[in-house]
Amino acid sequence: MDAIDYEILTCLKENSRENATNIGAKINLSTSAVIERIKKLENSGLIKQYTAIIDQSILGRDLNAFITVRLEHPKHYENFVDSIKKNAYITECYYLAGDFDFILKIVTDRRKSLEQILNYIKSIDGVSFTRTSVVLSENKNEVCILPEKNN
Repeated sequence: MDAIDYEILTCLKENSRENATNIGAKINLSTSAVIERIKKLENSGLIKQYTAIIDQSILGRDLNAFITVRLEHPKHYENFVDSIKKNAYITECYYLAGDFDFILKIVTDRRKSLEQILNYIKSIDGVSFTRTSVVLSENKNEVCILPEKNN
């Protein structure tokens, strides 16, 4: 990856629907060269997917929380992960090292929904302890991080 690829990624990060002609005009490259470079970035796996970022607050889902979860035993790992994947309001799930086994991000519309999600999590076989933190404000949310820029 070179500086031109970095500039293309910067444009796509800001707007993944930006067309190759516009990107080329911004970085002084032909449309066909931009298309070729984007295809190489996709084929290499660096560009994993394109997606729309939906403003959940417009949908009334302005209550975010993080729930850390401890399992009784690692044998419950697969069942826990399978159960988490079935709940659309659990938007992120990470397996951790440390005092807790998982951290989950919840996006929902009201306290009652959060209570129902928490009860769902607590009912999963093997869950021994949870801790919930409600988000008061979001100060940074980077969807992706660009690679280091090569000079």
